[in-house]
Amino acid sequence: MQDLSGKCVLITGASAGIGAAGARAFVAAGAKVVLAARRAEKLADLAADLGPQARAITCDVGDFAQVQGAVQAAVDWAGRLDVLVNNAGIITPIAHLHSADPTEWAKAMDTNLRGVFHGMRAAIPIMRAQGHGTIITVSSGAAVNPMEGWSAYCASKAGALMLTRVAHLEEAAHGLRVLGLSPGTVATDMQVVIKASGINPVSQLGPSAHIPPDWAAKALVWMCGAGADAWLGRDVSLRDTDVRAKVGVGP
Repeated sequence: MQDLSGKCVLITGASAGIGAAGARAFVAAGAKVVLAARRAEKLADLAADLGPQARAITCDVGDFAQVQGAVQAAVDWAGRLDVLVNNAGIITPIAHLHSADPTEWAKAMDTNLRGVFHGMRAAIPIMRAQGHGTIITVSSGAAVNPMEGWSAYCASKAGALMLTRVAHLEEAAHGLRVLGLSPGTVATDMQVVIKASGINPVSQLGPSAHIPPDWAAKALVWMCGAGADAWLGRDVSLRDTDVRAKVGVGP
């Protein structure tokens, strides 16, 4: 595991799933971690469990002012921001295009795409001034593969992947590392929603097909080191057995 002692990490969508597992992994690696999410009570419980290395900030990533506030809170607390993990994401609406609710579709864009932009826009000036920083966006195979009923999720994740590519193009010369994590299917609450929809092959997968959240969490920590530099500007895929070996998870 990377030694991140003295570093500061901000994770969006940190109240559950990959975000919460990532928070535990980063704290274990020695980092100070700012937990950002909408569910204040769950955040507070997680921060209390993690101890003095964690701080909770209620934040809706669809609102730039709130994201900017979370970034500033991290800098005020730790004096720096070394890592941003754009993790907040939603799968709904799961619906065919002809019947998808426009309001719910827009909400997915606000969270999955605009939320990533908001994180980058708030963090990049801080990281530029420092001369270093890592921005990781939790991506998906849906960013490059169309899935029935997932028009909002696929389109938003594809857009987020392009943001990763553009941010790398613009910011690598300023010392920033920008990349994405495509974890595959992970055993989180999102899989419950997918299963209940009954739409597309992912909903038919059994529990054994999904990786545990801590695999993705370990990958996030590994991605903060030079071993992941070959993936800058693109997604690291945990479906790749070579990547799993480098991260130290799974067969």
